[in-house]
Amino acid sequence: MKKPKRPADGTSLRDISAEDIAAILAGTHSDPFAVLGVHRTDDGFVARCFILGAEAVSATALDGTIIGELDCLDSAGFFAGEVKLSKQQPVRYRARRADAEWAVTDPYSFGPVLGPMDDYFARQGTHLRLFDKMGAHPIKHEGVQGFHFAVWAPNAQRVSVVGDFNNWDGRRHVMRFRSDSGIWEIFAPDVPAGVAYKFEIRGQDGVLLPLKADPFARRSELRPKTASVTANELNQVWEDAAHREHWASVDQRRQPISIYEVHAGSWQRRDDGSMLSWDELASRLIPYCVDMGFTHIEFLPITEHPYDPSWGYQTTGLYAPTARFGEPEGFARFVNGCHKVGIGVILDWVPAHFPTDEHGLRWFDGTALYEHEDPRKGFHPDWNTAIYNFGRTEVLAYLQNNALFWAEKYHLDGLRVDAVASMLYLDYSRKHGEWIPNEYGGNENLEAVRFLQSMNSRVYGAHPGIMTIAEESTSWPKVSQPVHEGGLGFGFKWNMGFMHDTLSYLAREAVHRKYHHNELTFGLIYAFSENFVLPLSHDEVVHGKGSLIAKMAGDDWQKFANLRAYYAFMWGYPGKKLLFMGQEFAQWSEWSEERALDWNLLQYRMHEGMRRLVRDLNFTYRSKPALHARDCEGEGFEWLVVDDFENSVFAWLRKAPGEKPVAVITNFTPVYRENYTLRLPAEGRWREVLNTDADIYGGSGKGNGGRVQAVSAGGGIQATITLPPLATIMLEPEF
Repeated sequence: MKKPKRPADGTSLRDISAEDIAAILAGTHSDPFAVLGVHRTDDGFVARCFILGAEAVSATALDGTIIGELDCLDSAGFFAGEVKLSKQQPVRYRARRADAEWAVTDPYSFGPVLGPMDDYFARQGTHLRLFDKMGAHPIKHEGVQGFHFAVWAPNAQRVSVVGDFNNWDGRRHVMRFRSDSGIWEIFAPDVPAGVAYKFEIRGQDGVLLPLKADPFARRSELRPKTASVTANELNQVWEDAAHREHWASVDQRRQPISIYEVHAGSWQRRDDGSMLSWDELASRLIPYCVDMGFTHIEFLPITEHPYDPSWGYQTTGLYAPTARFGEPEGFARFVNGCHKVGIGVILDWVPAHFPTDEHGLRWFDGTALYEHEDPRKGFHPDWNTAIYNFGRTEVLAYLQNNALFWAEKYHLDGLRVDAVASMLYLDYSRKHGEWIPNEYGGNENLEAVRFLQSMNSRVYGAHPGIMTIAEESTSWPKVSQPVHEGGLGFGFKWNMGFMHDTLSYLAREAVHRKYHHNELTFGLIYAFSENFVLPLSHDEVVHGKGSLIAKMAGDDWQKFANLRAYYAFMWGYPGKKLLFMGQEFAQWSEWSEERALDWNLLQYRMHEGMRRLVRDLNFTYRSKPALHARDCEGEGFEWLVVDDFENSVFAWLRKAPGEKPVAVITNFTPVYRENYTLRLPAEGRWREVLNTDADIYGGSGKGNGGRVQAVSAGGGIQATITLPPLATIMLEPEF
């Protein structure tokens, strides 16, 4: 339809055209602020309003003083009349009909909240506080409490905010368009916290789109409902200054980092099978992690998502902690509780793609706004999701602000960035002809590279205590190197090669392992090319892959022995550690998001023994600087036995300047080996600080009686030691 004309200043009451009134009543007017609200005339001021169901309307000042009676210009609810005001100011209306009387504060009588600098920085993509401007925020504006709503939809013909506060009627809160930035905004007076809302968007062709959830919403309804929810500003008294100051003052690469990866919905559950709240999780999970010696908890995505089996990786609300576990304040309390006892919190973060649910970001204003229009760049075939358009400044700002939001508002210690490889390569999971080369003809997604570099630079610049971790499975260089040196700027990178090679090796029967010795030695060739985290993650215990204990070769006793030896091998290996929940006590069944872990297994000796081992490994790793202080540097590692493929024995030394070294020796066969000769760097007694074959862990109790003696022999220093079957031991000099 033809766009209604915009009345000029100085218009009179009767200059409003029938076309304007009809467009207001139909909800198709592109600029209702030009018609509704308070306007100056040659003789004073006139007020115009649309109040559905009213038969008579009086205008009042905010203090209740009547300032005019309005005439009904259309029985559908359009009123106008002169009002007695000395200056432009907000007004209220007292609406009446035969059976009711109610008050309405006029949203169109308020000025804008955003300013020209917001427009400028938003358009440039450099606005680093969009999370304080966009979405829904409670404010006091021109003397009235309410919520300010703002949403980016540059190609829309009209945008309204609809919700419980206006009976989901898109005619009542049509928003003001800011043409310089493409943002629509409105101050909705008297709207309280806790009210469901969405955006009603009319596309360029005038067709109404499906109602859209707020991309910046800080709270959402519980699935299967999909609306956003107005929320007060986060109210948390933080008690974590010491924790944050520590991590901001240290080199994280030289600190012990042992991460417990958790799916919050299935770690434990209530007796009736329902999910725990954040407060219930805090009372159980935090003490458990303290007792187990983990330094960090990493949550699979806890941002709002519609589908439980996606585990949160297909999120529709990047700024909202999911309603599954209660209100956002509950998550803030959880993080604060972790920090008070020295545990960091890492969030799995998904800036690579988003689901195509109609209430989400897909074709948000009727155009490909957040994604690429061309499916060769904008659609992910593996996950049936849309790929963010990293070449669009507003999209980059949306994602970068989200990273900053979690670090600032929730004091998160880190972001583990999911699916980085899918971001870096234009031909990821695509056949020839299904992708578009970059400007130089290559397959690198240069826009995604620039996004990751900018995101890391800004996050580390604003929050020096944070860590970013890349889940990147290829040989892309310098993932965890600084941006100014040509890197992507991540703090750490998941070592996927370590995970795949070691699990492949341990799935083999022991008699065959000597033919695959290099699967465990090869990783040391590149172990210091990045700052690595060694992950035994959720991806390895789902979709038919079985649990870690089930992957091990041999009978049940050998499976437990293999897994114990493997864990100690990993905790002695260079790199930070990550273990998915349930694997610390060797859960037999594959993980499912539908139920709690099999905690009943802890009543059995072998499972409880595994848990005790992981606990002791964590505290040994943390208490021995040789095991963590040079995790990312080659000077902290020295091979002692690298080529004993016949016996499948591996041994190395972990070192740190000024600290006692630790020797790590693993026997990956079920053969009990006495009188094994091992080269050591110094004479004297070496204490056996850990032995995975100890009886307390469920082992056979073989070992060295707690000590070995290193002596000069054969032109060097060596010790004759006992190697328990399928076991790892750690030795430390007593001197």
